[in-house]
Amino acid sequence: MSCSVTVQKHEYTAQPLNREPPTKALIDHFLTPQEISYDRNHGPIPPLSDERHTIGIGGVGLDSLELTIDQLRSEFNQYTVTCALQCAGNRRHTMRTLLKEVQGIDWGDAAVMNCKWRGPRLRDVLLRASLRLDANNTDRGLHVAFSCYKVECQDDGFFEASVPLEKCLEEDRDAILALEVNDTPLTANHGYPVRVVLPGIVGVRWVKWLERITIQDHESPNVYQQRDYKVLPPEATDSQSAEKYWGCTPPMYDVPINSVVAVPSDGETVSVPPSGLVEVKGYALPEGADGPVTQVQVSGDGGRSWVEAELDASSGNSKWCWVLWRASVKMTPGNKVEILSRATDTGGNSQREHSQWNLRGVGYSGYGRAKNLTIA
Repeated sequence: MSCSVTVQKHEYTAQPLNREPPTKALIDHFLTPQEISYDRNHGPIPPLSDERHTIGIGGVGLDSLELTIDQLRSEFNQYTVTCALQCAGNRRHTMRTLLKEVQGIDWGDAAVMNCKWRGPRLRDVLLRASLRLDANNTDRGLHVAFSCYKVECQDDGFFEASVPLEKCLEEDRDAILALEVNDTPLTANHGYPVRVVLPGIVGVRWVKWLERITIQDHESPNVYQQRDYKVLPPEATDSQSAEKYWGCTPPMYDVPINSVVAVPSDGETVSVPPSGLVEVKGYALPEGADGPVTQVQVSGDGGRSWVEAELDASSGNSKWCWVLWRASVKMTPGNKVEILSRATDTGGNSQREHSQWNLRGVGYSGYGRAKNLTIA
C-alpha cells in the first residue's frame, strides 16, 4: 500500500483511511514524515477546528474540567518525546503467511512511524483536574479512558480506549497530549487538533481527535477494547470459538520487541559484489518500556550464523524510539533465499523465530525476514 499523498489538515474522509508506505521508504528517515507514514482508522476522519475543540476531563477522584486547545498550549509546560507509534497488527501478513490464516487488514512491515511529538504531559492535565496522588491511586485498579465521539466507527458508535492509570502518571512513561508532530501541527489523519501519545503502548490506545478523558474503576467497554486487540489463545481458531475468550483475555498494551528487514525487499534479485557481502538494512523496536534496542543480529544462511548490525548513532538513546540498522552479510548465490534479523533491548527481551499465533494476528514479533530473494 502506497502512502504518497498527504492528507491535509481539514480534509474530511467518509470512509476509514488505512494504508502503509513501502518499508524501504521508512528507513530513509529517522523521524517519519507525515506524508509517508501509515494510517489506521476505524471510522471517518472528522472535520475539526482547534478554535472550537475542547477536551472534557472527569471521573473518579477528579473535578470536572474542560480545556480548550489554546489552554493546552499556553497554560501547561510543553514536553517533547521522540517515540515510535506502531499498529498492533504490524507484520500481520507475516503471521498469516508463515503460520496460519488470521482475521484483519493485511498489514506488511510498515504499519509503524517514529516521530517527535510535543504537547502537555497527561499527568499535568490530570493534576489540573485535582487528581489526588496518594499511595492507593495505582493500587485500586483505576483506568484512564480516552474518547472521541465525533464519528461513528465500523463496530461501535464511537471510539474509545483505556489504559491503567499508572501508565499515565509515571513521569518516566512520557505520556503526553500531542498538539504537534515533527515540529508541525498534526494533520487530520493523525489526530488534529490533539491526540494521546503513550510511548511503548500499541497505537490503538493513542486515541486521535481526543474529546474526553475519564478516570474510572474499569476498562473501557468499547468494542475496540473488549473484542479486538487481544492476543487470544491458539484455541480460538475462528469467530465462534473466540467468543468464550474475549472476556478473559487481557487487552494488548505493550508493543513487542521487533525488527524488520527493509533492504533488500521480498522477491528482489540481489547482485553480490566481489566481496561477497550484501548490504542489509532495517529498523528495530524495543518492547514496551524496556528500550532502547541494544543489539540487532542478521543472518544470511537461515539462522545458522549471525553477524552484528551497526546501529545508526542518530537514533540516540531514547527508550521509546526505533533504531535504524545496517549490516554487511556474506551471501552465496541461490534462489528463494531468506535474510533474517533479530533484536534485543535493554530489558533483555529478544526476538524468537516466531511469536504466538492468534486469531486477530496482533503482536507478531518473529524474526524479521526478507523472503524469496534471488542472490546472483
